[in-house]
Formats: sequence, structure tokens, C-alpha cells
Amino acid sequence: MTKQELHELPAAAERPAPEKPPAASARRTVNRRHRSDSLRGTILKIVLLGLVDAFAVYVLMMLFLSQSWPALTVSSLVVLAINWIYLRKGGLPAKYLAPGVLFLLVFQLLVVVFSGYIAFTNYGDGHNSTKEDAISAIQLTAQKRVPDSPAYKTAVLTKGSDFFLLVTDPSGKVRIGSTQEALTDAPTAGKDSTGKATSLPGYQTLKFQEIVANQDRILKITVPVSGNPADGTIRTADGSTAYQFKPALSYDAATDTFTDTESGKEYHDNGKGAFADANGGTLPTGWKIDVGMDNFVRAFTDPSLRGPLLGVILWTFTFSVASVALTFILGLFLATTFNREDLRGKKAYRILMILPYAFPAFLSGLVWSGILNPEFGWLNQTLLGGANIGWLTDPLLAKISVLVVNVWLGFPYMFLVCTGALQSLPSEIDEAARMDGASAWRVFRSIKLPLLLVSVAPLLISSFAFNFNNFNVIYMLTGGGPRFADTDRDIGATDILITLVYKVAFGQGTGRDYGLASALAIIIFIIVATISAISFKQTKALEDVN
Repeated sequence: MTKQELHELPAAAERPAPEKPPAASARRTVNRRHRSDSLRGTILKIVLLGLVDAFAVYVLMMLFLSQSWPALTVSSLVVLAINWIYLRKGGLPAKYLAPGVLFLLVFQLLVVVFSGYIAFTNYGDGHNSTKEDAISAIQLTAQKRVPDSPAYKTAVLTKGSDFFLLVTDPSGKVRIGSTQEALTDAPTAGKDSTGKATSLPGYQTLKFQEIVANQDRILKITVPVSGNPADGTIRTADGSTAYQFKPALSYDAATDTFTDTESGKEYHDNGKGAFADANGGTLPTGWKIDVGMDNFVRAFTDPSLRGPLLGVILWTFTFSVASVALTFILGLFLATTFNREDLRGKKAYRILMILPYAFPAFLSGLVWSGILNPEFGWLNQTLLGGANIGWLTDPLLAKISVLVVNVWLGFPYMFLVCTGALQSLPSEIDEAARMDGASAWRVFRSIKLPLLLVSVAPLLISSFAFNFNNFNVIYMLTGGGPRFADTDRDIGATDILITLVYKVAFGQGTGRDYGLASALAIIIFIIVATISAISFKQTKALEDVN
């Protein structure tokens, strides 16, 4: 190193280091911020995934304890798939799509598949479990008091919201049980001077006034003597003394037969999910079995359902088509009227037109039900001066009333749709047609309406599907009435298929019959899907023509 270089070295050391480019500093700041955001995101992901996994483990444990092996297998695979999607690197689209797909499978596809399966079973009242459960239920419900049953000194206890019987047999042995739990020994029970057990640690003993206040629930307490239903139950009528009851029907597993202990009548498995005697009489409790196409056949052959069903189908089509046509015509007329450029106050008029659409349909149905009430409704009492017109009780007037109310509820939707479609049409076409001498009606019929239908036709199809299943307006306004006189089922003149399905499914008239209701729901789906497919094909042809 030369002298000159040694001389310049201190000077160079004293000079400040050159500043780094601002871009590099900004990149480091962004990288640090990105690492910080990435760390927070990772921690948040782990926490949320941990909560989901904790809930999943609980569900899997419950499925394991209940021995639901198919559900346990599917649930385990779903949990593993969720963890694999969110713990692996990459696959960003799957992370966003997974929740939606999962909810779609659980709340849509699973419901549809289950409903389809139920349509091929006899699932309903008295047929909602396995044959083993049905046998136990028959033994528990068909019971009579044992003639020589000893009297059990009894105290009624509560724990939480459950009621228990604390019984003392003649030998002084104390046991406790409830409707859900068989009798078990209670050696720590406290006794009074007569030797009757009156209290037990962890339980609250009811006083006389409390027993009287809860008499209905206490009368329903049926405590199994043991895990074997044939051993009978313990029941009390007054909360102080209990007696033993045993099944009036004795079950023989070898012959798969119930025998009435008094009359000797035998009940055999009839192959239709019930025990029946020689005359065809069945015990009230049965079990769920696969019945194939029987529900679909029964829908059109059952005398109590066949006649009303054909009338309901015809009215459903009439109601749907008339509702779509009337709401479209009225909505289009009002949209055309309030689309004039020289009309003052258009905004106010349009707001008034959509007011019926702003109220919940079920609430509007209840309001109209009060207005049209034949006895004290506003229409009869005020507007018609006290006339007694059965707007909701006469079959024809009830149908007209339902249609009028549905048009009132539905025309604002068509008004909005048609207004938007009319405003999207180019004004040059209208002006050119008028210059050629076309009248306003000819312009509307030959130019505006065809162009309007291209965009509105799919909405008309969806409106038909909606009205085909318009449960709210029917059920809230008339409940499906007035009822037909030629059937024992609760089916009326204004019932449509969806309200009929509801009544069949939830026991309106003849008890709950989920199998038949699911079959009717599948019929509705086939009808709506077929009509929609044909209509969309015609819509495509309409687009090609225009």
C-alpha cells in the first residue's frame, strides 16, 4: 500500500456509508409486514381449525358410542379432507370452495337423498324405528297392573328437569328409577319413622303441593323394573304408593309372536312392518321397512286420496299458470304505464307499486285472511255493508280469493322485472317504428313484447316453479279449505300439492306418513322439472328466432 493510499484511508473511514436505494428498504418493510401477516394468518388458521377439530372429535365420539358406523366413516373422511385442504401448501381455490361444498352436501344433497330414500319406506307414525325397538315399545305400553302386586311406598324426586320414583318395597329395600332409567338400589336414601324412603342425596323431594301441581307428568312416569321389558314397570297414581305393571302382550322370540295374556289372541309379523292377528288387525307400534313403489301406487289408488289428489293436481296447475299470467300482465301494464318519460312523480308511484313486495308473504296472508273473513272481515262488514259472503268458505270463491291475494303479492316482482327490461330496450327501435307509421300497440306487440320475452321468459319459468310450491299464501289464507266431504283426510278445495304434502307428512287427519309425503314430493319434483325443461327449450328457440 502506498503512502498516498495510507493517507486517504482515514478520510475514507470518516465518510458516511452510501445510502441504500429506497426500493430495497421498501421491499424489506413489505417482506417484514408480509411475514407478520402470514404469521397472524397461520395462528388464526390453527386456532379455527383446532376448534373445528375439537367439535369434530366430539361428534365422532358420539357416533362411535351410538355405533353409527356408516356416519362415523363418512364423518371421519370429511374431517381428514378438511385438515388436508387447510394444512397443505397451495390449493387456494379449494380453501375457499370447501365450506360452500360441505354445506351444500349436508343441507341440500343429503336432505334430497334422505327424502328420496324415505319415499320407498313406510316411515311414519308407528313405523319409525327398528323391529327390536317396536317389540320393546309394545311390551312397555301394553301393560296392566299385576293383580297381586305389592304396594311400594313412594316418594317423587326431581333432578334437573327429570322426575324419579324413590320406592320402598315391603321388605324395606329402597330403589330409584325414572322413565329413562330402570330401578337401581339406593342404600343412602333417608327414611322417615315408618321406614319409607323420602330423600336421596343429589335429589330434591317434591312436597304434596308440588305433586298436585305436576300430577300430569307424574302419572306418565313409567319406571322399568329391569332392562328386560317383560319384567314390567312401576307406576304411581297419587305420588305416595306405586304398583307393579306387566305387559298384557307376551312376546315369544322363538316364534316371533305376541300373545294376549287374557284372550289368547296371537299377533304375527305380517311382513309390512307390524304385528297382525288373523283378521288383519295390527298392534299400534310397528317398525320401518322398505316398501318399494308402494307409496307411489298408494298415492293414486288409495280411495281416501285418489279422488282429492286429482283435484289438487288440477288446481295446482290452474293456480300456478293463472298466477304467473295475471302477475305478468298486471306487472307489464304498470311497468309500461309508469315508464313514460313525461309522467310526473314516477318514483313515488313505483315505490307504492312495490309496497306489497316489501311485506313478508305469510304476514300478508294472515292480514288478508282477516279482511276476507265471512263473519267479521272488513270487506263484508264495512265495504259490503254487512253482507255474508263466504270468500274463504265457498270452494269457488275461496279459489278466486287465493288468486287475487297471490296476484296482489306477486305483481310488484313482475313490475320491477318488466321495468328493468323495458328500460334496457334501445329507444332507437321505437323511434324507427313510429317513423314507419306503426301504431303504439303495433310497436309493443311486434317489437317490444318479443324482445321483452327473451329476457323475462326464464323468470316466468322460475315464477311458475315458485307458485307451484307457494305454501305461504295457501296455508296462511285458507289452510287449504274448505275441506272436501268425500275423504277422511284433511284435504280442501284450495290445497295445492305442497300443502297436501305438508298435511300428509305432519299428521293432518290420519297421522304422520313421511313415506307417502316423500313420494308426493318426488312427484312434484318430476312435474316441475319436466315443465321447466320444456319451457327452457322453448325459451332457447325464442332467442334463436329473435
